[in-house]
Amino acid sequence: MDKKIKAVAVYCGHQPGKNPEFMRDAKKIGELLARNKITLVFGGGNVGLMGATASAALENGGEVIGISTTHVVSLQEPAHKEIDVKIVDGLSARKEEMYDLSDAFIILPGGIGTLDEMTDIMTKQQVGESHKPIYMMNTAKYWEIFGQIMVHMQNEGFMPDPDAYNLHVVNTPEELIERLINADDLIA
Repeated sequence: MDKKIKAVAVYCGHQPGKNPEFMRDAKKIGELLARNKITLVFGGGNVGLMGATASAALENGGEVIGISTTHVVSLQEPAHKEIDVKIVDGLSARKEEMYDLSDAFIILPGGIGTLDEMTDIMTKQQVGESHKPIYMMNTAKYWEIFGQIMVHMQNEGFMPDPDAYNLHVVNTPEELIERLINADDLIA
C-alpha cells in the first residue's frame, strides 16, 4: 500500500457558524492542503466553511474536486464558481463518489449533513468496509460533545472501542496536516 495521502474529503457546514475560529481553521486547512499538494474533495458548495476551504485551496494553487447534487445546488449550496462541480444523483451517490476519490477524511464543524457524512464513514469502518483515517477538527472544542456521546454508546454496550474507527481528534490545522503528511494513520 502506498503510504501517502494524496486526496482528502472535507466534510463541513455550508454555513459559516457563529464562532470566527471555524472560518479561520477552514481557510487554513484549504491553504495547507494546497501547499502540501493534497487534493481537496468537497461537497462542491460556494458558501460557508465548505466554500471557504475550497477557495483557500484554490488561492494557494491546490487541486479541488467538487461533488454535489442537482437538488442540493438548487436549494442551499450554490456550486463553487471557480471549479467544475460534478453533479451526481442524490446524496448517497455524492458520499460514495467522495469516498472513492479520497484516502482520508477531515471533519470540520457542521450540522446534520456533516454528522451524516462522518457517521457513514464510521459505519463502513465498523463493518470492515473501510480503514481510511478520519480526522475530526476540534476547533473551539466543537466535537467534544460527540466524543462524549461515543463514550456513552460504548459504556451502554452499543459501540465497540472508539479506537476501532481510525478516528483521530486534532486541535489545530497544523497538527492535522502533520498527521496527513506522515500518513501514520493509514492501515494496510
